[in-house]
Amino acid sequence: MLQGPHVLGYDKPLIRLSFTSCVVGTVSLPLLGLITCIFISSVFHFQDSTDTHCKVTNYLPSISASISLSPECHIWRFCIGLHSAPRFLVAVAYFNFYKGRFSTRFLEWLLSCLNFMCAITENFGLLLLTYVSSNETYLVHKEGFVLFIASSVIHMVLTCRLWLVIKKYSLIPEDVKSFHWKIRCLILNIAFCCLAAYFYWKHNMYCEQGSYTFFALFEYCVVFSNMAFHLTAFWDFKSREMVVISPEEGKDF
Repeated sequence: MLQGPHVLGYDKPLIRLSFTSCVVGTVSLPLLGLITCIFISSVFHFQDSTDTHCKVTNYLPSISASISLSPECHIWRFCIGLHSAPRFLVAVAYFNFYKGRFSTRFLEWLLSCLNFMCAITENFGLLLLTYVSSNETYLVHKEGFVLFIASSVIHMVLTCRLWLVIKKYSLIPEDVKSFHWKIRCLILNIAFCCLAAYFYWKHNMYCEQGSYTFFALFEYCVVFSNMAFHLTAFWDFKSREMVVISPEEGKDF
């Protein structure tokens, strides 16, 4: 829970952690996991991870291929599973933050509810594509990927719209900085999505050598720009803390 007034009937905090540390740790888990999986696939499983139906030379494994092999899939599942709970917590924290800011603005309050739903479905989509690999059930993996991409883009667009209003009335420099970085990450993410989709189509349509490599490269960039967007929470909750507390002994509730 976020830091607040002492709750009656509860003992002293068991764990006290800055929210920024939680955000950095949450983003670092999938980042390090992805880099590790790509490295292992490129070094030890290069042929299997770059092979496609076109049978042309490729130089980079796609993310789906990287997280489908062993031990890469176990590393990725561990990192995503461990980071998923804090992701849900951050989504709730943002929803409460927007609810306090836009309690008298119906449109922004409605957008914050939709934004919260997209944050939840984005995390569910990531869990789905993680735990159902393309080698196991390709259709389910693909649906999880589409859900993740669609929800993440809508979530970023809605977040930027909400922070446009916050920036307009805020005198805090961190709010302005956060908004500008959110916009940059959104633009880059959409551009990378379009480029990845183009090279994926080009690879499947013409089987040109190098097209799949560029698809994989821009796929990495899509994920990295998404992570950078979520990292802007560093400024949004800079002064907040997460506190774990337990009920006092002998108290009945």
